Amino acid sequence: MRKLLVALLLSLLALPAFAFNPDEVLKDPVLEGRARNLTSKLRCMVCQNQSIDDSNAELARDLRVLVRERLTEGDSDQAVIDYVVSRYGEFVLLKPRLSLRTVLLWGAPILLILAGSFAVFVFSRRRAALPQGTMLTPEEEARIRGLTEK
Repeated sequence: MRKLLVALLLSLLALPAFAFNPDEVLKDPVLEGRARNLTSKLRCMVCQNQSIDDSNAELARDLRVLVRERLTEGDSDQAVIDYVVSRYGEFVLLKPRLSLRTVLLWGAPILLILAGSFAVFVFSRRRAALPQGTMLTPEEEARIRGLTEK
């Protein structure tokens, strides 16, 4: 039973290796290294939090082939990334580029927390500045007692 469990665990460790098909590998090791580097930076649009290098989805395979085709045609790494981004949008990048959109996306929660904190501070200061109630005079207390006794 223990041997079966060990064999099962070892076979599960090899699952990411099945994502990459041997027929996709380029003959030039330098180009293959560049391709592997690029495919590890691109998101699988089906799996979403996996790179296309790790995914075994059909779209990921198509993107791996596309990256290798572009590299063999002589494109630079940046040109390949730009081409894939132009077709699939910024979402395809596992690490998005720094732009106004990403700054707003990541900065908006911080700005909202600061604005909310400021609003709570102003509200609490205004509430503290409101006049407090005053004590009843002895005449008012006597009048109230007279109303309740009737």
